[in-house]
Amino acid sequence: MSRALLLAAPLLLGATVPPPLAIDVNQLGFEPGDTKRAILRAGAEVSAWELLDNKGQVVLRGRTEPYGEDAASGLTVQRIDFSGFRTPGTYLLRTVVGTSSSFEIRPNLYRPLARDALAFFYHQRAGIPIEARIVGAKWARPAGHPHETATCFAGKDERGTEWTGCPYSLDVTGGWYDAGDHGKYVVNGGIALWTLLNAYERNPKALPTGPNGAPSLLDEARYEMDFLLRMQVPQGTRLRVPVGKPQPSPGKPVWEAPPAPFAEIDAGGMAHQKVADRWWTALPTPPHKDDRERLLYPPTTGATLNLAATAAQCARIWKTLDPAFAARCLATAERAFAAARRNPEVYATNSFTGSGGYGDTDLSDEFYWAAAELFVTTGKAEYEKALADSPHFREAPGEPGWPQVATLGTITLATRPSKLAQADVKRLRAALATTADRFLADEAGNGYRIPYLAKDYPWGSNGALLNRAMVLGVAADITKDPKYRAGVIDAIDYILGRNPNRVSYVSGYGSASMQHPHHRFWAPSLDPTLPGPPPGVLSGGPNSVAMVDPVALQLKGHCAPQACWGDDVRAYALNEVAINWNAPLVWVGAWLAE
Repeated sequence: MSRALLLAAPLLLGATVPPPLAIDVNQLGFEPGDTKRAILRAGAEVSAWELLDNKGQVVLRGRTEPYGEDAASGLTVQRIDFSGFRTPGTYLLRTVVGTSSSFEIRPNLYRPLARDALAFFYHQRAGIPIEARIVGAKWARPAGHPHETATCFAGKDERGTEWTGCPYSLDVTGGWYDAGDHGKYVVNGGIALWTLLNAYERNPKALPTGPNGAPSLLDEARYEMDFLLRMQVPQGTRLRVPVGKPQPSPGKPVWEAPPAPFAEIDAGGMAHQKVADRWWTALPTPPHKDDRERLLYPPTTGATLNLAATAAQCARIWKTLDPAFAARCLATAERAFAAARRNPEVYATNSFTGSGGYGDTDLSDEFYWAAAELFVTTGKAEYEKALADSPHFREAPGEPGWPQVATLGTITLATRPSKLAQADVKRLRAALATTADRFLADEAGNGYRIPYLAKDYPWGSNGALLNRAMVLGVAADITKDPKYRAGVIDAIDYILGRNPNRVSYVSGYGSASMQHPHHRFWAPSLDPTLPGPPPGVLSGGPNSVAMVDPVALQLKGHCAPQACWGDDVRAYALNEVAINWNAPLVWVGAWLAE
């Protein structure tokens, strides 16, 4: 905050010290033509607010909109709307009970955010050195897991189940580390990759090559696509895997059930679920110091369909840019889809320590998504029939996420040129707008006015909110209605400081940004020789559902859903980072920057 602003606020209060922060606002600021809202923590007795410039002069006055008690935040709040003010500059808001942090109003606010959010993926690369000329000496590191060749897990898992492994090894060098650990996953890699590629498809000029030779969006996406292609099981391979849905004990969730009975299948064309350490590495462990055994884990239908969908998307994007690569992607996608149809019930199991499971026992949405991508790319009747046979083709889309990917298929069908009947395109576009309207309606049900309404906040709630913002952006593209951009602004305002934790969840952005993510390299609180996070890294955010880490356990039962968060490297349930959360931050940042 500038000296002028610090001195100006006490004039209203008759104080001799800077007043307390009482107003939560996007700490980065606003573009001149966008909606501009803030949240005041106060009861109805406070109603007047003022906007001050960097000289301490009042440039606008107004009255608040009382909201009252807010279950999501645990606070009593009011709303401030100063959307009509458009003059560029540096400002703060004040009331008789306190002020906001300072913020800017200026054009071109979001392009640096989008670029830094994309740079996160370069930082997460496996297999190559992270170069100082691109990221700066602070964040440079040697390659993690270079020349990575792995074979399959064999022997007894933590449940005592015997796995027979596979008769081959695969070169699985490259790709992105999924989160704060060293696992590389096909499920979750899929939605992250699709989101970046979709940002490119809707605007090929989004995020061209950055400074100092930083990868462009397309270069970065190809790095992950190359890895996913490497994860495909060789043709003609037969493997013993669990086939069928797990059967949980009474009162237990499906995810805790032991694997289904094993059967031998023709696994050729399927995709391995992940490559990861046999055991979790300790905090902190930079990738190049990870000496644990690396293993391929069994192929699954879900991973196979993630590969099919993204490889089909790849095939149309690179068709003219690199025809040979596009042909390889298409051949991979069609083999994968055929393999998934041949083996529709090979599910991920919670049988291995050292990596995340990404288990999903409803794969109808993955089949629909993959069919949508293949149909748009090829126009083939077999994929059109797969779409027509899917319930998701006629259902209203929902909030996308790695376990629910049907909305990705609907976005592709509604926005990309294809042989789909225009009546169906029109219907799917209307369905996306209806879903966006539902998200906007949620703003009335929470004090901080975000397009998200839930009794509890799940793991990765910030990613969920940004996926909703992406749908709102798609609806804005389709309808040209400005109300959807206003909803996207409400979402990014929350991410960047308009929240009850009064924090920008994106490192390096705002006056009080996230500093200590759950990450094995960005961990200076555990090892002062290691760096903190680079700019543009998104925290997973509040989690009131799975409060399982040491920080969350201290908060459990004592926090409202939006307040269940802590900026601590140990807080893996609250403050981890992940590719599927940063990807919609890239998409939304690039969309807002246009």
